Amino acid sequence: MDDDRSPALLLAHHVAPPCASAAREAAGRRLLLGTTLGLALAVVASLTLAPEGTGWAWGAPLSELRWYLTGLTSPATLLQLVANLLLLAVPAALAVRLWPALAHPARLAVAALAAGGTIEVLQYLLPLGRVVSPVDALLNAAGALVTGAVVAAADRTGTDGAAGGVDDGARPLPDRTAPLVDGVDGRRVSIYRYCVVYRSRGGSHAPLPHP
Repeated sequence: MDDDRSPALLLAHHVAPPCASAAREAAGRRLLLGTTLGLALAVVASLTLAPEGTGWAWGAPLSELRWYLTGLTSPATLLQLVANLLLLAVPAALAVRLWPALAHPARLAVAALAAGGTIEVLQYLLPLGRVVSPVDALLNAAGALVTGAVVAAADRTGTDGAAGGVDDGARPLPDRTAPLVDGVDGRRVSIYRYCVVYRSRGGSHAPLPHP
């Protein structure tokens, strides 16, 4: 039998509960990402700010570059190079997932440079006996930038596939067994995917089918 309720009432009846559930799931994911990011930053701090003596030493950029370029056949040099590139990779990946706006190349580059520079500034300000190296800061930033860009690209691809080409900066919702509704592109989609499109359009929706 046809239902004479308005599209708004149908939306509240069919879409609001699963959308609310999806919102709770998203909040849980954000909490997990934030906690993991905090732990990753704590690991970075333990690796870069643990005292190794007193005072500090200056790593002249030209000397550092020469050391890297002439030592690529040395396991110790390669280990140092890879370690610097990977130091901020995990925090960068988590940060891009937690704050999708950070995926913009300019913002990501600024954040990566700021993070790498902050480590070297702290090594200069604190009596840790560390080498303050602008080259290391650039390597840290380069690794974070590449990792963040790769994760952002993967997220965009996954979200586009789940939401019919609409990217609201969130991860695609689970395609669970749920009632089907008419999506904004005219296709019949899971109500969970409908929630992604519904949020991305600021609450606008296509007419829902009669039960």
